[in-house]
Amino acid sequence: MAESYPRFTVSDRIEHWAQVVSFTVLAITGLVQKWPELGLTDTIINWLGGIEATRLIHHIAAAVLLLAVVYHVGTAGYRLYVLRQGKLMYPSMRDAWAAIHAVGYNLGLREEPPKEGHFTFAEKAEYLSIIWGTAVMAVTGFMMWNPIATTALLPGQFIPAAKAAHGGEAILAVLAIIVWHVYHVHIKSLNMSMFNGLLTQHEMEEEHGRELDLIEVGEAEAPLPSVGVVEKRRKIFMPVYALIAIVLLGGVYLFLTFEQTAILTITPPEQVQIYQPGPTTTTTLP
Repeated sequence: MAESYPRFTVSDRIEHWAQVVSFTVLAITGLVQKWPELGLTDTIINWLGGIEATRLIHHIAAAVLLLAVVYHVGTAGYRLYVLRQGKLMYPSMRDAWAAIHAVGYNLGLREEPPKEGHFTFAEKAEYLSIIWGTAVMAVTGFMMWNPIATTALLPGQFIPAAKAAHGGEAILAVLAIIVWHVYHVHIKSLNMSMFNGLLTQHEMEEEHGRELDLIEVGEAEAPLPSVGVVEKRRKIFMPVYALIAIVLLGGVYLFLTFEQTAILTITPPEQVQIYQPGPTTTTTLP
């Protein structure tokens, strides 16, 4: 019996770490702008080179995240169309029952946790939340980054609404990563699959028991198609994705360069001359 099982490819891991870095930078540079009154905020902004440098770093990280999204559209589309494995990530009634089973297990009402497949119900929920959160952050970020274009189509109230949604979603995302993702991946058990691409026998038994049972009897949740079928589908998919990628990259470029409307922060001069009227005189008319 194998001692380890493949989980993530090199491509998966590169994509993941690009998202980790961009998300972390976005969180730090965004939250210090959301709460400028905190003492730690000034320290971080000064360390980053000032507020303008902080904004620039935030924008660069946003660009990296958008490029990662364009890449993910390709990898997800390849799995869905060419390999026919994309359905493994689709939520199903089995996931609903697994969630109920897990709640019962955590409450001590069941003796064993649910046996799950290649992706658990928790992983599917987290993936959907990433899609939703990225969409919200991209739309509201564009609205704040390009307020003139936004208010040419929408009422001006949408700008402060976008700011509120952007900041609220950022807090939700950071808390979800810290409370949910970090616990399940780093505290509950140290999962190294994003470093080496592999899961141990124990990790498979704990997290993906149903998939392990299928592997042990020589089956798979989503068998790979034949080499000929894969090649035929790849010839269709690659030019279509190339066209989609060009369109999406053009959208990213417009997102970054559509208009320049940010108000620059001006350092006040050390001495300011304040107008003071001279002494008044009274003239008596003859």
